[in-house]
Amino acid sequence: MPRSSPVDGFQLTYDRAGAGDAVILLHGWPGDRKDYRDVIPLLTDCSVVVPDLRGFGESDKHPVTPAEGYSADAQARSIVGLIDELGLAPVVVAGYDVGSRVAQAVARLFGDRVRGLVVAPPLPGAGNRVLAPEAEREFWYQAFHQLSLIEEIIDGRTDAVRAYLRHFWSHWSGPSFVPSDPELDRLADVYGAPGAFTASIAWYRAGSGTVARSLAEVAPARDERIAVPTTVLWPEFDPLFPSAWSDRLGEFFADAAVTPLAGVGHFVPLEAPREVAAAIHGALAAAREST
Repeated sequence: MPRSSPVDGFQLTYDRAGAGDAVILLHGWPGDRKDYRDVIPLLTDCSVVVPDLRGFGESDKHPVTPAEGYSADAQARSIVGLIDELGLAPVVVAGYDVGSRVAQAVARLFGDRVRGLVVAPPLPGAGNRVLAPEAEREFWYQAFHQLSLIEEIIDGRTDAVRAYLRHFWSHWSGPSFVPSDPELDRLADVYGAPGAFTASIAWYRAGSGTVARSLAEVAPARDERIAVPTTVLWPEFDPLFPSAWSDRLGEFFADAAVTPLAGVGHFVPLEAPREVAAAIHGALAAAREST
């Protein structure tokens, strides 16, 4: 697999397919670049690049301070480094879960490289609603990921990793999606290598999880909102992010439109690949019309 040039000492492993307008696809936790395996065949008219983020999959995992190496801004620097290295700009960036936050950071910090965003939750605007009892029952894992107990009972133990990941892949998915045993086995191998699970949760230890970010967020001034045209794909059955939390997007984005995804849970690229591909094609078409 190709590897990027280092940014802050991190190299990313990535897949590349197709030819045409450039698209970057960013995965979530607990996944990797294979989250988009059903989307890529629907984008054969695009030049598609799908990296493993820092700390995930086959990309570098360095023992640096999480805030220094694994925050949204740090991850964004690696994505922009890859965009520039491959000469892709301007691109459509799509992401969900961790990948959504990273895509938003790319658009916020490097808007000149981005012609459109296609993202699923998390999005800004949840605020202190993350402290409601029903939300706390879902977001417990983000506090757990701060504990060194992780290294003692999960990291490097493939069976424990598999059981832990299976909970999220089953509980967060919609009613018609069931993760396959072979795919869970593959993810357990990826996340079960010594140090791999700890690297994957450096995102949360950097303060990038939804609870920490939502409690600290402040709506920007009007001229500081993300200006890149943004399509938000909001799943019906994501237990983490109820659709009511989409009510404040206008405080953070200058141009955002929400598309509901009926019957879909958290794992949008795998549960609704056609809808993701259609939104990307729509973003590309809108970008062409505006130039």
